[in-house]
Amino acid sequence: MIKITLQPFGEISGKEIIRYTMCNDNGLRVSVINFGCSIQAILVPDHSGILRDVVLGYDDAHGYAAGSSFFGSLVGRYANRIGNARFTLNSKTYVLEQNDGGNHLHGVFARRICDGRIESDSVVFSFLSSPEEEGFPGALSVEVRYRLTEDNAVMIDYTATTDEDTVINLTNHTYFNLNGQDGSDVFDHTIQINADAFTEIGDDKLPTGRIISVEGTPMDFRRAKKIGADISRDDCRLQIASGYDHNMILNGQAGELRESAVAKGDRSGIIMHVSTTEPGAQFYTGSYIDEDTAPYGKNGIRYPRYGGFCFETQHYPDSVNHPLFPSTILRKGETYRQTTIYRFSVE
Repeated sequence: MIKITLQPFGEISGKEIIRYTMCNDNGLRVSVINFGCSIQAILVPDHSGILRDVVLGYDDAHGYAAGSSFFGSLVGRYANRIGNARFTLNSKTYVLEQNDGGNHLHGVFARRICDGRIESDSVVFSFLSSPEEEGFPGALSVEVRYRLTEDNAVMIDYTATTDEDTVINLTNHTYFNLNGQDGSDVFDHTIQINADAFTEIGDDKLPTGRIISVEGTPMDFRRAKKIGADISRDDCRLQIASGYDHNMILNGQAGELRESAVAKGDRSGIIMHVSTTEPGAQFYTGSYIDEDTAPYGKNGIRYPRYGGFCFETQHYPDSVNHPLFPSTILRKGETYRQTTIYRFSVE
């Protein structure tokens, strides 16, 4: 039976932040907060039965208010980058906030204080994004549901509707370190990604529009290998991103739930299986974690560069400006839906 408790987590801008904690009969615990719909902790029993918190973050609301790394957050309206912070929809050009050089990156949802409620085995956050927000068209009604199962799966269901044609690309920006909160890097983690191709990026980290086979490149994770195995290779694709920060084109049919990645902590024995309905996933190895604007993370740790990895299930970056990429347009009267599952085991 899933048990859910809630407790105060501090205040941000005079508003109370609440932490909701879900626990199953296996001892796995998941905590989420109503600031940015963020995953604040996932505690998983390791091969010795010791609980390890496998996600990066902060111990209180002040850290989330001060931080800049999107630890555990919902990002949107549009995850990843939109080139030149503009796009055209229905023959009208929309100009967005430039928050990544001349581009638009992720948006403001990660800093929103949301309404939360408990429904059976789930915690549900909801909010309304106004049509003036960041320059996107249409009022967008968003709901994010976190559910914990007895087989150690953390399920995230996203839904959204709009009163006007718009674009949307939501994801969760959790950083994982399956060894726990010891301040280590993730180079010795192994990961296998079901992706035969990736989107090429230019010097601005935006897609060029070219789809590249992973064959013979550092992006080839079709067989499990250490994250650090190729990260120091003399390869321009890695140098541009100071490591991995690339959109992997996931095998299988987008819209259908299928397993997309398997990662394992080298010291904990904790394994994470990722399944999603999305066409892609941004594989990011935390090149800038050490530049986070909060003074420290959990347990007073200053997380190092490469101290965690993200597997952000989403549509491709800058899809709004690449007609051949899967569409991110949400029409009035339609419902946006996405599901991603992180399931944990140990060996």
